[in-house]
Amino acid sequence: MSRVGRLPIPVPDGIEVRINGAEVSIKGPKGELERSFDPDMQVSLADGLISVSRPTDEARHRSLHGLTRTLIANMVEGVSQGYEKQLEIHGVGYRAKKKGKTLVLTVGFSHPVEMEPPQGVEFSLDSPTAIKVEGIDKEKVGQMAAEIRKVRPPEPYKGKGIRYVGEHVRRKAGKATVTA
Repeated sequence: MSRVGRLPIPVPDGIEVRINGAEVSIKGPKGELERSFDPDMQVSLADGLISVSRPTDEARHRSLHGLTRTLIANMVEGVSQGYEKQLEIHGVGYRAKKKGKTLVLTVGFSHPVEMEPPQGVEFSLDSPTAIKVEGIDKEKVGQMAAEIRKVRPPEPYKGKGIRYVGEHVRRKAGKATVTA
């Protein structure tokens, strides 16, 4: 039995859950998320707990069991608390600014890079070098943060670039000078 899949998901107060076969819809104070799952997985709601069960012990069903439970738990947490990823920009002259909803990055290219947020994701700037990506869908928030980081990943010699807050960048020594 899956250790993750068999754990029940508690539903906090103020969260509305609708289960229609393989379709799960969760509505909370931050918004609403819908997702369809494999029809083999049975999702049920009883006494404020969502539980996921599988029909057999086939490898396919075992792998879907934990995945389905985790995705539903992420939906519940997203509509109740939301998700955020923080990025920081390192480098002389590197900065970010917002133009409406669009994020404009100036990171050493000949042109500024403009990034549009997907539906349900927002950018906020604490300073010109600190970006916060927020939303209720964990998948979209993580993907958008990864795309921002991919514009100028941190390089190992000077450490310039865009990185997650708390990310360690392994530094390399430069070329050694040859003495005569």
